[in-house]
Amino acid sequence: MLDTLKNLCALNGVSGDEAEVREYILKCVDGHADEVMTDVMGNVIVFKKGAKTPPKKLMLCAHMDEVGIIVTDITKDGYLKFATVGGIDKRIIVGKAVNIGPTRVFGIIGTKAIHLIKSENRSKSIKIEDMYIDIGANSADEAKALVQLGDTGAFDGGVTEFGNGLLKAKAIDDRFGCAVLLELICTDLPIDCHFVFTVQEEVGLRGALPAAFRVSPDIALLIEATTAADIPSVPNDKKVCKLGGGPVIPFMDGGTIYDRELYNTLTTLADKNGIPWQTKTVIAGSTDGAVIQRSRVGVKTAAIAAPIRNLHSPSCVGAVSDMEAALNLTRLYLQELGAL
Repeated sequence: MLDTLKNLCALNGVSGDEAEVREYILKCVDGHADEVMTDVMGNVIVFKKGAKTPPKKLMLCAHMDEVGIIVTDITKDGYLKFATVGGIDKRIIVGKAVNIGPTRVFGIIGTKAIHLIKSENRSKSIKIEDMYIDIGANSADEAKALVQLGDTGAFDGGVTEFGNGLLKAKAIDDRFGCAVLLELICTDLPIDCHFVFTVQEEVGLRGALPAAFRVSPDIALLIEATTAADIPSVPNDKKVCKLGGGPVIPFMDGGTIYDRELYNTLTTLADKNGIPWQTKTVIAGSTDGAVIQRSRVGVKTAAIAAPIRNLHSPSCVGAVSDMEAALNLTRLYLQELGAL
């Protein structure tokens, strides 16, 4: 799974422009699934038969898209103006590299140098409209030969293992979930499963709703990444969750109150099998579960997430042990349904 995750994180798939990730996933599932389709939105929906057909239809879900930028204008000097796609902290993007468009044009996000800013304004947040992307062009014509308005750009973030079992990469949210789903699809399953790789989660959970309508599941299990704020400047009750503490099983977030029965099933499975787990200590964020839960006549929904530092940045950091434990817990849940 770790190798698959590294490959996925190296791909670019800003919301609405997930083709590169989708093609990789389609190649991975080829020969391992009973049915594969791509819907109008661009979601990939995979069905794989297992050892038995459970009484309730299960859908496992992860989103393919990542946060990034979209080109909105080209100046006469060849600089790009842009807007953000998804929730990005604008304080952290100045000086960061991005790869833009299908040919991955390299650019650097910049703004006015600090020594040109009046001292009384230096503590103020920089506005996106005051930033630009430098692609090395000297004129609008040079830039337009490389980039078009509407092109998306993903952070240029390498994949690195470091420290005591940590992984740094862009887009771990939610290429981690995609990697888990691919791992399961390529193995024998105890039950029939529908797997959904959604689009446009980062801009309002837009792909999950039509996918849930098509699959019409009874139960949905979201495999996600979630914010870990376990750093020295954050009080313990605001850390949300921590790396090395095991997968996160949330009871609620900003968009979903997760099914209590499913929550208890997952936590009990973890306890019985010696899997460390944690829950979120801050009610924040959201997942595709918010719209899946409310589709058609309603869907019982739960989530398993990997705790990740620096979410929505070029340098997301997660613990490999948490990711492996999340995969293990997901497998145990499928086995539990198979035993019913």
